[in-house]
Amino acid sequence: MGLAVMAATGASITSSSVFGQAPVRRGRGPKLKTSLNAFSFNSSLQPGRDGSRPEMTLFDVLEFCADQDFDAIDPTGYYFPGYPKVPTDQYIAKFKKRAFELGLDISGTGIRNNFATADKAARAADVRLAKAWIEVAAKLGAPVIRLFAGSEDPGADPEEVFKWMAEDLRECAEYGKRYGVIVGVQNHGDFLKTAAQTIRIVEMVNSEWLGVILDTGNFHEDPYREIAAVLPYTVNFQVKESPYGKDSPVRLDLDRFMKIVRDAGYRGYIPIETLTVTGVPYEPLKIIPRFHAEVVAAMKRTS
Repeated sequence: MGLAVMAATGASITSSSVFGQAPVRRGRGPKLKTSLNAFSFNSSLQPGRDGSRPEMTLFDVLEFCADQDFDAIDPTGYYFPGYPKVPTDQYIAKFKKRAFELGLDISGTGIRNNFATADKAARAADVRLAKAWIEVAAKLGAPVIRLFAGSEDPGADPEEVFKWMAEDLRECAEYGKRYGVIVGVQNHGDFLKTAAQTIRIVEMVNSEWLGVILDTGNFHEDPYREIAAVLPYTVNFQVKESPYGKDSPVRLDLDRFMKIVRDAGYRGYIPIETLTVTGVPYEPLKIIPRFHAEVVAAMKRTS
């Protein structure tokens, strides 16, 4: 389906018809649910520099999400014991059981990878990593796994990067199909910096098992128009406090954002992710509930 949205520069954000990637099939009008990306507790979930235990575990984040009345949790892969190795089936079962007891869905998970490097062996290793965690996602009951594009090497030919990235993502999407897990590529501000680039890679892969993890903090030219452009291909979110990066004082206009999401007929989770700001003490136990309340209020105002 063709799509053109004028960017702030006057250039168009265009969805090419060459590859024929169709938008996500939804229908029935919008339906929005909140989730928390575990990266919001990144520092607390990491071991200390001296090797000491993390202050929190993913089970603590589960309890927090239930206390704050989130609908779901996004337990990022980094915080499972032994990452990048996959967690044991026993751990996964225990985590799923506790989430169920707390009334929480598992909205997705994610890993670190780089499909933009010229190092073919490194890309192949990250494809294997993605496949292993696709199986974890299936065991968790997570409908989506989040992958990065990655950062290209200095002097790399962007056209070549697009080609090998599409090959790797297509292989992951085919594996996801086997396990019923959708692969989402995030506009993480690495190789994918614009809506046009993000749409292009999705269309090059051309698989109904690949979509976009829409990061609201990484379209800096004309964020609301770029968000609207990518929404037809969006399978999950990372909603940030600012559309211009973590250190920007400009807040995301949540009412405007929610209206765009609703107008697109999006049905699914709206995971939030709060970030540290340079020079400002980060207090997730205060910041997350406040931002969650703002998101829920905007959902209600725009319903």
